[in-house]
Amino acid sequence: MGRYNTKRTGLGSMKKRLLLLSFLCVLPLCLLNGWWRRFPAQTAINPSSFRNITILLWHWPYGRSSSLKGDTCWDLYRIPRCRLVDQRSLFPSADVVVFHNRELALGRQKLPLDLPRPQGQRWAWMSLEAPLHNGKSHQYANIFNMTISYRRDADVTVPYGQLLPKETEGHLVDNVPLNKSSLACWVVSNYRKHHKRSKVYQELKAVVPVKVYGRWTKIPLSQKALLSTISRCFFYLAFENSISKDYITEKLWRNAYQGGAVPVVLGPPLGDYKSVAPPNSFIHVDEFASVKDLGEYLQQLAEDKKRYSEYFTWKHQWTVKLYKDWRERLCKICSHYNSLPQEKVYSNLEAWVNG
Repeated sequence: MGRYNTKRTGLGSMKKRLLLLSFLCVLPLCLLNGWWRRFPAQTAINPSSFRNITILLWHWPYGRSSSLKGDTCWDLYRIPRCRLVDQRSLFPSADVVVFHNRELALGRQKLPLDLPRPQGQRWAWMSLEAPLHNGKSHQYANIFNMTISYRRDADVTVPYGQLLPKETEGHLVDNVPLNKSSLACWVVSNYRKHHKRSKVYQELKAVVPVKVYGRWTKIPLSQKALLSTISRCFFYLAFENSISKDYITEKLWRNAYQGGAVPVVLGPPLGDYKSVAPPNSFIHVDEFASVKDLGEYLQQLAEDKKRYSEYFTWKHQWTVKLYKDWRERLCKICSHYNSLPQEKVYSNLEAWVNG
């Protein structure tokens, strides 16, 4: 009986090995015959992830071109598989065709509506202007598939600047400029009395001294002298010429943050600034009941070294990144290409632009 049980156990083990061997032999055949298709669709890989995306710029913004020699997006910005071109002859093979709005609005350029549009090709509307300066866009209904703008709700967001995390934290003592000789300063060339910023300035200068530079006052500043001049001011008036959603320009990122002055901002709502800038790194005009209250707060803050220095604590962890090259903005399209809906069309572009 004992030998019988041993024999039966040995046969059982052999059967298990044969079953396992059979399963391992059959598994590759199942995979080859499409059994893998039963897995969820999200495991599929987009084929475009493995090919170059061709971005055709139909015309250069403001007529100022840059070199596109070599692998521009990879060589300059380490964005892979992104081919940036400006030869219109490549229109039939382009994945995205980009049109800068300014030239369209002024009638200097036209959309190639007479050309047969390849299937799957996306047309992108691009502008960094505030809605007031974009002209009429009702004629572009059902034409564009993509928006490129400073707005956070654009398909491809290209801000004037942003803050990036520092690799190592710095020391506050190194980041607070101490060579202050003016309470507040402002650089302005396009001065219009009806602008909100002009009205706020007129009220503010009645409370505190404001040093004004730029073509308006015939005290121009060269690019070389700009930041060093602003660094001697406690506060910089980062006043936008248009009050519109997310419209925050280099007046904050370069002039104030890089210039080493605390920005006093006027532009989109407070919430828009809080979404892109650290707390206690700027002063919003709307936070005060009156411009007089704002002026008095600036005077008190400038006299309190400790409280004033707290407006620079963000420099411990963040550094300013400016976006100045159109090529970088265009290359960014490739980083978003595969995540954007393929069939999207703006049926009412004007409503979006003015939204």
